[in-house]
Amino acid sequence: MTTYAESGVNIDAGNEAVHLMRAAIRRTYTAAVLSDTGSFGGLYSLKALAGMREPVLVASTDGVGTKTKVASRLNRWGTIGQDLVNHCTNDILVQGAQPLFFLDYVASSKLIPQQIAEIVGGMAAACEALGIALLGGETAEMPGVYLDGEVDVVGTIVGVVEREQIIDGRRVQMGDALVNLPSSGLHTNGYSLARRVLADLDWDAPRADLNGVSIGEALLAVHRPYLHEVQAIQSAGVEIRALAHITGGGIVENLPRVLPTGLSFDLLPNTWPVPPIFRLIQQQGQITDEEMMRVFNMGLGMIAVVPADQAERAVASVDGASVVGHIREGEHG
Repeated sequence: MTTYAESGVNIDAGNEAVHLMRAAIRRTYTAAVLSDTGSFGGLYSLKALAGMREPVLVASTDGVGTKTKVASRLNRWGTIGQDLVNHCTNDILVQGAQPLFFLDYVASSKLIPQQIAEIVGGMAAACEALGIALLGGETAEMPGVYLDGEVDVVGTIVGVVEREQIIDGRRVQMGDALVNLPSSGLHTNGYSLARRVLADLDWDAPRADLNGVSIGEALLAVHRPYLHEVQAIQSAGVEIRALAHITGGGIVENLPRVLPTGLSFDLLPNTWPVPPIFRLIQQQGQITDEEMMRVFNMGLGMIAVVPADQAERAVASVDGASVVGHIREGEHG
C-alpha cells in the first residue's frame, strides 16, 4: 500500500506547522477579524469603513524573490516573512492606502514545521507592528516542483483609501522636491546579482567595510516599511503629491511610474547615505554606476514628491530623510 507520505507530502508536518504558528497569527487579529486560523476563508468586517465617503480597496501581490536563497544558505528564516509584509505594505502605501489584512503562501519541496513557523512568525510580527491582520494563508508541500531545501514565499495585501485621498502623481509639478526615506539595504531586490558576486566570500565573519556586520547580516537586513513615516509627513501638514517604492529597477525605473507625462527628475549627488553593502557588491562585481542604480535601491527606499516649500518640514518629520533631487520638465530615459 502506497501512502501520501511516501509520495513526499506529510500531512502531519503541515498540521504541526499550523499549531506552531497559531499564537503568532492570532496576535495580529483585531475586532474586524471574524474567523480563526484553519478557516477555509478569512472573514474581515468592513464596518469600520462605514464612516468613509467613498472607500477604495487597494490590493497587491508580491514575493521576496531569491532573498530566500540567502536565508537558506544561512539557515535563518525569521526575517523573510517580515520582508514580505513590509514590501507589500509599501506597494499599496504608494497610492495612499492604509493596510487592512494580509494573506500568505509558503511552499517548499519538504515541509519543515519549525522553519515554516519561523517564516510565518516573522510575517505575524510585521503585521502586528503595522496594525495589519494576518487573515489567512496556504502552506504547500510540493516535491518535484521546488528544489530540495528551497522555500517560496508570496503574499497578498489589501488596504483602503478614501477616493479623494488617492496619491496618483497628478498634482506633481516642475520644481517639486524629492524626499528620500532611506533603505536598510537591498530590501527584496537585486539578490541574484548580489549572490553571484559575493558567493565566494565569507558570509559569517564581521567586516570593517560593513560597519562591523557580516555579509549575511547585511543581506538579510529587513525591508523597511514606511507606513509610519508617511503618516508622520502627512501629520506635519505636508502635501505628498507622489510616492515611489524603489524596488527592482531602482529609482530610474520606479520613480517615472508615478510622474505625469512631460515631467522627469534630477538627483543631487551625495545627498543620501549609501549602505556599505552596495559598495562591496559593486567592487566585487566590477559593476558600473549605471547598472547599480538600475538594479538596486542604493539607499533610496521610498521617494516622496512634495512641494519645494514643504520639503524641509517633510525631512524634519522622518529620521534620516533628506532632499535628494527635484522634478524637472522632460521625458525620463
